[in-house]
This record gives sequence, structure tokens and C-alpha cells, in this order.
Amino acid sequence: MNKNSKIYVAGHEGLVGRNLVRLLKAGGYHNLLLPNRNELDLTKQEEVFKFFSEHKPEYIFLLAAKMGGIADKIRYPAEFLYENLAIQNNVIWAAHQSDSKKLLFIGSAAAYPANCEQPMKEKYFMSGPLSETEAPYALAKIAGVKLCEKISSEYQKQFITCMPTNIYGEGEDFSKSGSLQVIPSLIDRMYKAKITGDAQVSIWGSGNATRDFIYVEDLVSALLLLMETYEQNEIINLSSGQAVTIRELANIIKDVVGYRGKLFFDTSKPEGAPIRILETSKLRDIGFICKINMQDGIRKSYEFYQKNFATKNVQN
Repeated sequence: MNKNSKIYVAGHEGLVGRNLVRLLKAGGYHNLLLPNRNELDLTKQEEVFKFFSEHKPEYIFLLAAKMGGIADKIRYPAEFLYENLAIQNNVIWAAHQSDSKKLLFIGSAAAYPANCEQPMKEKYFMSGPLSETEAPYALAKIAGVKLCEKISSEYQKQFITCMPTNIYGEGEDFSKSGSLQVIPSLIDRMYKAKITGDAQVSIWGSGNATRDFIYVEDLVSALLLLMETYEQNEIINLSSGQAVTIRELANIIKDVVGYRGKLFFDTSKPEGAPIRILETSKLRDIGFICKINMQDGIRKSYEFYQKNFATKNVQN
């Protein structure tokens, strides 16, 4: 990939996409294809195939996906499965048929088995049943990984895949308060509770579920490195390697936000897999180490929230 390469970022309006586009532009990559959702509906095969036929992108970052927290995934399982399958199938197959040079598909740590041995190595992929609460979303991600894998082996193409853990950071759309994942959701809810004087914030589950996270700036740096250098027809995990319980995470956010009320962990609500941590030796082997720790990342995320969403979200 060179500075003149024609690069399509599918999902450039999302958290990862915004940060990746900024990184690409800063690096001198200027030939970017960035149609918005009104210009290109990725769930519509005809539109996607027409776009690829007309523009012939050489390199594709496939970031686009229907996202949401546990509540959304429980409420809309069919939508999470169908929409993500449609987006993936359309973009991956169009890239294949238009002879794109390389495609990077973002999978998800949710695609590993629910009771997977920890930390999760790439070889554990598809080795057991999925978490029930995330199965539809995870199944779609598995299908995307396998489609890239089979195109790569059958047609000798570089359609590579990565498995990121939970992503957070500057650029999050906090206006979607009902569909936020854990870190932005807790930032939003604790800030509102602080301003309105609510004595308690309720959090789903026991607080003992353990997760790892990656700050979005670290993630997009890793994605660019993979696109430039990674050629293996095998998935690769992307994570900071920093694991915390949801209780520990909530208390970090509480301190950063300055909320003085009580945190109530509601054990009547689901919390997903009890532990999900990615093993990252393959990432380290290609020379990548995350730079932003959890405390700094949450502080940066909160500052972004305060600047762009805090007043509007409290009013709403």
C-alpha cells in the first residue's frame, strides 16, 4: 500500500472509522473512498457491487457493522445476524470479484467460545459453544472470518482478519445512549447521575465478569500495521492485554467522572461470558505494543464526552 493507493474505509463514520481516516490522512494517504450511508447502503448487494465496479478500490478496511451492547443484542438478535451477514458478504465478495489487492476484516472477541480457555489464543477459535447473549452477532463475525479465509486459500488473495477486543475512545457517538457499549455507557450514565444528583447507578451483572479493552488510537495503529505488513491467512488478536473486572472498570470511571453515589450491581441481569481476555503474543511478534493504559484512555474518553455530548445528553 502506497500513498496513492485507492483505499476504501467501510464504516468510516463509526468510532474506529473516524480515527482510522484521521490516521491515514496524517500519514499522507490521500486517495480515500468514503461514501456515507445515504450514498451507499452496504446491506444492498446491487449498490455495493456497483460501487466496487465503478471505483475499483485496491485496499479495503471492512469496519462497518451493526453494533450495540448486551441489551440490544438480546432484544434484536435477528437484526444483528442478518445485517452483519449482509454487510460482510456484500463487501467481501465485491472486493473479491473486483480484484482488490487486500482486504482487512474486523471480527470480534465475542466470536470465541463462551467458556474458552483464558487468555484466548487464536487457535481456540470455533472450539466450543458461543455466549448465548452474543451468539447472533458472533455467528455473523465467524462467517466473515471464514469467508475471508476461504477466498484467500482458494484464490490466493490477501483477505486478512483480526479479532479486536472491546474498543473505546474519542469519537464515540454518545448520542446513542441506549445502544452504547460498557465504557461509553457508564461514562454517560455516571455523568448524568452526578449532574442530576441520583444516589445510585445500576449496572448489569455481578461486576465480576472480566474483560480486556483497547483504546481506539492504539487499535487503528494496529490496523494500519496489519494492512501494510500482515499476510498470514490466520486471524490475529488485537488487545491491550490489560484485563479488568466490570466492577474495577466501573470504579475507574466513577473516579474519573467524579460521581459520588453508589454503584449497584444487578445480578438479576445477564453479563455475558464470565471472562473474556485475548492472548496477544502474535500481535507482539509483529512489533506492536499498545501505548495507552486504561486510566488515561478513560480520561481522554471522558474529556471528549464533556466537550461534545455532556450538555446535550443531560438535557435529553
